[in-house]
Amino acid sequence: MAPWAAAVALLAALLLSPAPGLGGALADDSDWVKLPSKCEVCKYVALELKSSFDETGRTKEVIDTKYGFLDGKASKIKYTKSDIRLIEVVENLCKRLLEYNLHKERPGSNRFAKGMSETFETLHNLVQKGVKVVMDIPYELWNETSAEVSDLKKQCEIMVEEYEDVIEDWYRNYQEEDISQFLCANHVLKGKDTSCLTEQWSGKKGDLASSGQKKGKKKEGKGKKTAKKKKSHEDKDKQERETVKASVEDAAAAVEEKEEAVQKLEPLLHSTDEL
Repeated sequence: MAPWAAAVALLAALLLSPAPGLGGALADDSDWVKLPSKCEVCKYVALELKSSFDETGRTKEVIDTKYGFLDGKASKIKYTKSDIRLIEVVENLCKRLLEYNLHKERPGSNRFAKGMSETFETLHNLVQKGVKVVMDIPYELWNETSAEVSDLKKQCEIMVEEYEDVIEDWYRNYQEEDISQFLCANHVLKGKDTSCLTEQWSGKKGDLASSGQKKGKKKEGKGKKTAKKKKSHEDKDKQERETVKASVEDAAAAVEEKEEAVQKLEPLLHSTDEL
């Protein structure tokens, strides 16, 4: 068996097998799909809530609310303190979970992350190199939303509706508290397993879904490589110019030597003519 064939078989087995230690329900009594647990859902709901509020909290916009009063009295409020901000964040919250992919090579709740999984990245690279990868999943569906992520969004919608008052209470009165602790540990998962909330992914070398620092280092390395290559070309051009210059100088010296030799022979030629 060719080395790449063994690698494809191993990757396919990894992709189709469930990650160890994952909680959650099983779909159709099979290990093919392992739906997210309540802990996993709340973890990423809280994470996206925090991200959304961080993103929308950078504006200094002020909202004029005078249109809401019959007496026309003007009333202004900062967008960051407004109900509009809360409504917009909550309305778009669960859609954000569709940006996630399933990373089956990762343990625990870390299987949900943005970016292409390490397994699929390797499989895509094999296909681009002309390797035939045979799997139960058609190539056209490799980038489609997985059943696990779709269920993550579905459970998010149910959870947000059920705990809407808790989210609003946090927004109005407890923003200084960690949203994951407030929403998940204190309410959604109260008295239940909360171990997934502390699980963190440290990342691996070459993992596209890891922190941006690695990408930055990669770009920096590429820049250095480009500069080195450019310098190599410049050195080569300089060497060629010096070689040409040396050849011209050698040719000029040879011409001078010939001219000197001719000059020395001229008297002898004149003497021969006289004889």
